Amino acid sequence: MSALDDELDYQILKLLQKDGRMSFTEISKEINVAVSTIRHRYINLIEDGTLQIIGRVDPNKIGFNAYASVLISVKPKSYMKTIFEELAKLPEISFLASVSGDYDIEANIMCRDMEHLNELLGDKIHAMEGVFDTKTNMYMKIYKFAQPDLELAKLSSKQNE
Repeated sequence: MSALDDELDYQILKLLQKDGRMSFTEISKEINVAVSTIRHRYINLIEDGTLQIIGRVDPNKIGFNAYASVLISVKPKSYMKTIFEELAKLPEISFLASVSGDYDIEANIMCRDMEHLNELLGDKIHAMEGVFDTKTNMYMKIYKFAQPDLELAKLSSKQNE
């Protein structure tokens, strides 16, 4: 069962999304459920991988000033798995996915500056065997950086009923 199929888990996730440091006591008061129930549900959400508590850092405030999306074309396709494994090891990559269209892979990259970005692209990404072509789009200014809105998932699950 998905966590979003259960209303109590959903309420806990909503509250933690607003404040990941919220105590079990605060959560229990907010949704009128015993602290022990909140603790049990929280542990289950962590163990099943639905919830991961992290500190989100604003990249600009700590010196990451070159933020880009890199599209990568792979030829031959037999290199895909190896390239994904190598890209996943790079600490500059914050998001990595296979995509449809003219390119095979999208990687979001956070670098200190343009020199760092150029080194990453030239010395690491372009040097990977099987990387055929890349297209880099710089993020000039980020207007929104957020987690998914749980209300959207809840609406989707109700429509599938």
